[in-house]
Amino acid sequence: MDSILIAGIGLIIFILFYIFYGRYFENLWEIDERKITPALMKKDGVDYVPAKHWLILFGHHFSSIAGAGPILGPVIAISIFGWGPAFLWILLGSIFIGGVHDFSSLILSVRNEGQTVGDITKKVLGEKSKILFSLFLWFSLILVVSVFAGVTAKTFIEEPKIVIPTFFLIFDAILFGFLVYKKNFSIFYSTILCLFLLFLFFLLGKEIPLIIKFGNPLKIWILILLIYSFVASTLPVNILLQPRDYLSSFILFSGILFGYLGIITSHPKIKVPFYISFYSPNGTLWPIMFVTIACGAISGFHSLVSSGTTSKQIINEKDVKKIGYGGMLTEGFLSILALLCVSAGLFWSSPFSELNYPDLMKKGDLIGTFATGYGQILKKIFDPKIGKLFAIIMINSFVLTTLDTATRITRYITEELFGQTFKIKFLKNRYTATLLVIIFSGYLAFGSWQKIWPVFGASNQLVAAIVLLLCSCYILIKKKNSISILIPAIIMFLTTITALIIGMLNFYKNKNFLLGNISLILIVLSIFVLNEGVKILSIQIKERRKDGV
Repeated sequence: MDSILIAGIGLIIFILFYIFYGRYFENLWEIDERKITPALMKKDGVDYVPAKHWLILFGHHFSSIAGAGPILGPVIAISIFGWGPAFLWILLGSIFIGGVHDFSSLILSVRNEGQTVGDITKKVLGEKSKILFSLFLWFSLILVVSVFAGVTAKTFIEEPKIVIPTFFLIFDAILFGFLVYKKNFSIFYSTILCLFLLFLFFLLGKEIPLIIKFGNPLKIWILILLIYSFVASTLPVNILLQPRDYLSSFILFSGILFGYLGIITSHPKIKVPFYISFYSPNGTLWPIMFVTIACGAISGFHSLVSSGTTSKQIINEKDVKKIGYGGMLTEGFLSILALLCVSAGLFWSSPFSELNYPDLMKKGDLIGTFATGYGQILKKIFDPKIGKLFAIIMINSFVLTTLDTATRITRYITEELFGQTFKIKFLKNRYTATLLVIIFSGYLAFGSWQKIWPVFGASNQLVAAIVLLLCSCYILIKKKNSISILIPAIIMFLTTITALIIGMLNFYKNKNFLLGNISLILIVLSIFVLNEGVKILSIQIKERRKDGV
């Protein structure tokens, strides 16, 4: 199969659905550019800060949602089930489920003064649902922070050449924020300057790898990253978080651009089988492939970014389609690139193990597998080693943006749940709330967070199912047709609950009681929230019938 044909099909379908299906949701939610957004209504200079331009906010949003998931998820799934099922799910999932989820959660938060989806749950599904859902979100995000700190630290050790450009990006972002927000310099020229400086430090990092040669390097890097997360999540968003994510987005956009240029110039054929098997050691194609691809088609974490940071910075409702729906489709296009890098850039059967997809997967180095395929795709543009290094920098920069965004969002939930709902006064303060997040995340990051990670894919999708149900109820309460949101919610509930049941049975079978019990708790939680949602839906449907709607 021709890789250019697959890329072209994906691009055309995404563009058409962005235009027409995106317009449908604009009408469904009655987007009104005259309405005052929370960024303007509650401007506080810390969290509620109007973005200078929608492109800056798109950069922040996209960098936050496009972590390692949309790349590494397809890399795993394709090796087990084949590229065909993965490609179809990325397309259909992004358009009909992921994009709908991201658009709806963003506008829902904008219409509710920038509140997180956890807080909005109280208005729609009641106090009990809000508390349970918020607790689940809090623990899930603690896991995200701890795991991403561990993953980033490990990458610094394995690829010390990326350390200097990764950390310089922090100071580069502060410079950009200062120029644009304090000095009112041109966004265009400030962007050019900061990207040029970043390129120089990329070259410097390539020549001067930074290696920690004392103590335990992994724990030292984790500590440094957690300290950074504390600072980044308490500073005003326009000083570090927003400009850092904006500049990071150019790294990813460049990666996508060069990746597809590489496909055009090298014109590789897909070597991986279209379909491999319906079965895997962890379960069947449905639901396991769906939760494995995760962010490549839909991710509950996106709703936390939408309602946690993006809704507090957007200045016009008309930008919701670009940032919410457009951001998800762009992430889907990134996942297709990841698909092509491993299925066309690598070999399914080759005497050269360093380019053999199955052999690379056996080593467990997912980032290295993708980066190797990416380097081969670009071999007519760059040396494959440079392409591989750039791919690793690309992934790592977005893992880091997800890390600091996740810390800030967890701080919001800490303030809302523990500070306001449970009335623990000192946790209403953003510094003490963030410190609590860092302490719990650090405990897991320095411990054995890897043991809990296998259930996170399904729990992440479960968040998406709950948010879709929440949006369905909200739309129905507003006397509008919610079927286009409700069907994705049902699909995701069935998928995640089935995946969790399969996982739970496997964990208990292997006497892994920790993961088995966690899976059981998530199943009970999802059934409880689903039951509350069904009650609301039933009431609203009966009322509509009475009204003759």
